[in-house]
Amino acid sequence: MTIARLASEGGVGVETVRYYQRRGLMPEPERPSGTSANGRVRRYGSDDVRRLRFIKAAQGAGFTLEEIGQLLSLDATDDRARARELARARVNALDARIRELQAARDALSRLAQVCEQGSTRLCPILTAFEP
Repeated sequence: MTIARLASEGGVGVETVRYYQRRGLMPEPERPSGTSANGRVRRYGSDDVRRLRFIKAAQGAGFTLEEIGQLLSLDATDDRARARELARARVNALDARIRELQAARDALSRLAQVCEQGSTRLCPILTAFEP
């Protein structure tokens, strides 16, 4: 398949595929020799689609592209211990982010409640973000 079809099958744009190739996450097939323009188009296969979908799913789980590169390398060596270590580190980072978001949510909720009560002249939501 062409890069456009690969991108479509993976749910990303062509430029995203090219970016992953530049980052070393996706292979870039050789151009076949030939005289016509169509004969020189790089071709991708089902393994490339699986790899692209893996990258997208790992990003959705919060892994960085560097971590995804490590996971892809670990797949080749079947280093499950290191894969678990990366996953646990990602879970810890997500837990920290959840705590941060919960604290922000609670603070905004308190500000909204004070604003609703109208006990002060200025809206605390608007004044809370002043420099």
